[in-house]
Amino acid sequence: MPDNSMADNRPLYERDPEAWQAHLAEGNAKQARKRVGADVLIRNKQGHVLLVNPRYKPGWDLPGGMAEANEPPHLAAEREFREELSMQLKVGRLLVVDWVAPHGPWDDGLMFIFDGGTLSNDQSMALRLGDEELLAHQFSSHHDARTLLRPHVGKRLTYALDAVATGRCHYLLNGAMHVR
Repeated sequence: MPDNSMADNRPLYERDPEAWQAHLAEGNAKQARKRVGADVLIRNKQGHVLLVNPRYKPGWDLPGGMAEANEPPHLAAEREFREELSMQLKVGRLLVVDWVAPHGPWDDGLMFIFDGGTLSNDQSMALRLGDEELLAHQFSSHHDARTLLRPHVGKRLTYALDAVATGRCHYLLNGAMHVR
């Protein structure tokens, strides 16, 4: 009589869906997690960029902030903009992704910049500080913004403005262009 009890060669996810889910949960618990930040590049009719001055860190910054657990980066950018500047905004395309190496007490992270478009004069005048995180906001020329921003944020801004002009998204490593 032939042996019909051949080994089941199907993948684990087909053979034992519960074991597969347990495997995924274990991997999720052990694998690295990344901080995710999402900023918005906003311009006015004169071509100046919107900057914010946070209370909790040195220097000016682009509007935006950290994503919450399981929040997509583009929605984090929209939420942060709404919370910080009291205005609804739908972000446009992705301009920059910057992988930031571990530094100080921080693990590595991914920082995104999305295109927030150009605000009309009325929209620019309607911006209001929406929470206690910010001291001020202002529009600045690219040159002036580079003097107000921390160096790595200034580099991201330059690449974001280039992405607007060229239509190409930039992938950076610690603020520097990654070329392969």
